[in-house]
Amino acid sequence: MDTPTLLDHLHDHDTALSLPRGASLRWDDADLHRAAHTGDPEGYALLGVAPGVRPWQRARVLLQILAASQAGLDDRTRAVQARVARVLTLGLPPAHVITVLLALRRLRANHKHTTRTALRFVLEHPAADALIAARRPALRDCFEHALGAATARGCARRIAGGDTASDYLQRRLLRFLTDPAAAPARVQALYHPADAASGPAAGPAAPGEPVLPVDTVRERPATITATNRGDIAAALVHLYRGGPAEDLHAALARHVGAAAAAFPRFGGTVALVVDASASMRGYGDREWAALSQAAALRMVLSEVCARLEVIETGGDERSPRGATDLATAVLDALGTGPDLVAVVSDGYENVFPGDLARVAASLPRAGVTTPVVFCHAMFTGSDDLTLRRPAPSLPQRGFWHQDDFAELLPWMFGHCAAGAPWLRAALHDRLDALDRQADTLTARLAA
Repeated sequence: MDTPTLLDHLHDHDTALSLPRGASLRWDDADLHRAAHTGDPEGYALLGVAPGVRPWQRARVLLQILAASQAGLDDRTRAVQARVARVLTLGLPPAHVITVLLALRRLRANHKHTTRTALRFVLEHPAADALIAARRPALRDCFEHALGAATARGCARRIAGGDTASDYLQRRLLRFLTDPAAAPARVQALYHPADAASGPAAGPAAPGEPVLPVDTVRERPATITATNRGDIAAALVHLYRGGPAEDLHAALARHVGAAAAAFPRFGGTVALVVDASASMRGYGDREWAALSQAAALRMVLSEVCARLEVIETGGDERSPRGATDLATAVLDALGTGPDLVAVVSDGYENVFPGDLARVAASLPRAGVTTPVVFCHAMFTGSDDLTLRRPAPSLPQRGFWHQDDFAELLPWMFGHCAAGAPWLRAALHDRLDALDRQADTLTARLAA
């Protein structure tokens, strides 16, 4: 599995899955997803919960792990896929999940893990009553595909006749559920809505909203300034502008420690090229914005990485000056023998413009296999980078807020072999956290 390419695709490609009437499922990147799943079923499933993945890409991951057979997979991989499926059915908009379940019907894909996931969504989703009321025909189709039409209708007839816990229902329906007590009323609502007991109008979320926040939605400030782009950068800006050093250094230590604690330890070596030229200082309302964010990244990486080599070009963090010579700094960084070289810059190369691009192109010919990535320090997420791409062939990603580190670090480390175990550990930690949130949600609803 080409993790960097797949991550870029999951972050950027958000075309919807569609089911045209009387036509095949429209899934424009099916081959990429199938190949990734075949190459690494566990790692692929974990990428479905990576920070910043687009909702329709999460839906594709859900579709792929439900459509594929689990024959030959070990227990650990099966457990990871089941947990990812649970998180995604709660963390995606219900309409996305219904599309996935109907796509499985169109593909005639049904396995025990598919049946379990579909039944739990239709009958146990926190907003199941409202969803059934709003999308009854679609959910009935999903229910019948999961069990088979004859079995599903047989269960419905028995429930309509007063059966709620017979051996027949237990073997064919209830054994797939975690809360069998809620199933009869909802099956009745699927087939005989006028006779079903009325349930709540909606669960903890409206029918069209996810109930589990897979990604924390960050509110964009009405006005972006140099000091509302994360706690670390804000403290640095105040420090650079002459604020009380003792208090600010103490705050910095707390903020950096808290940010770094969100990531596992990276056992390899990163060489970080930090652009400390005059342009990184900025001016006016943007003074220190780019450099403070670059310094924030450097501080977090110093806590996360076993070894971090920092190569500054121009001046230094406290005294940015001069022109930008990224090419020489990259060559110096490669000389430290790292697993990864990361360039952090605003993208204005003004010493021999195009030099970094020429160096980047010549490295593979010289036998250099160390990956080099380019991290754009931006003022806002919508900065125009047209004239700020000194090496277009290098993998590039922008960041403007401390919260962007959650996406930036997996993307960075995903480019090097030493980052593979780090990425898997980080995604396992994230899945554990989301699982705990799902448990808390389920327990609260049961109470």
